[in-house]
Amino acid sequence: MVGSHPPVTPVLPADRTMVPLPRRPLDAGVRPDDHVRRWYENELGWATVPAARENPGEKRGNPGEDTGFPVRLRIGDRFDVLDVPAEAGRAGLRHLLPGSPVALQGERMRLLVAAGSAEELPGLLDWLEWGVPALDLTALGEGTLMDAPPPPGRPDAAQGAAVWLRPPEPGCEVEASLPTMSAVGGVGGAPDLVRLVDTVATQCHRLRLRRKGAQPPAFPLASDQALAFS
Repeated sequence: MVGSHPPVTPVLPADRTMVPLPRRPLDAGVRPDDHVRRWYENELGWATVPAARENPGEKRGNPGEDTGFPVRLRIGDRFDVLDVPAEAGRAGLRHLLPGSPVALQGERMRLLVAAGSAEELPGLLDWLEWGVPALDLTALGEGTLMDAPPPPGRPDAAQGAAVWLRPPEPGCEVEASLPTMSAVGGVGGAPDLVRLVDTVATQCHRLRLRRKGAQPPAFPLASDQALAFS
């Protein structure tokens, strides 16, 4: 269903100001989550937000979900996120580069994509003819947060907490590995967001049909009614 001319104008990461975050000092006696924040901010240059446990209305990727992990990543500055069922997300991994970051949390997969992609998704789904019916596919953009998986090499996270399936690489600019609209047709070396979304949307649709087929009918079949009155 992928055509030759997508209907939307790509939003390039270069359009956004890249200002390195100030490095946090390495103090003694810090909390474990401070080491996590330092890894993301100092090694990757990603903005973090401490958990506001006293604020139940905090805007997050999955509202109401609380894994107890105290650090969040700010979405929309360096990347956006496609939040999909893990089974659907696995089908899209073949469209990514080895260094494209991917996180897992429970039964959800979070595929990091170019900043600005969340704004493009509704129009892209319509163009791919996936606008109806609604799919279990959400784009998280500016103003949202995601749980920060523990850095590689740290102790395993608690059950249900976010983990890296493919962790980001310190010292590498993450933007070069993120699926983007500017990569349509394989231009520029970055993964193609259109192909990724089309593949993931197809799998989401198959999952929807499978779950729908596994549900009992809303009304009893005629044979069941006959047995009930026999």
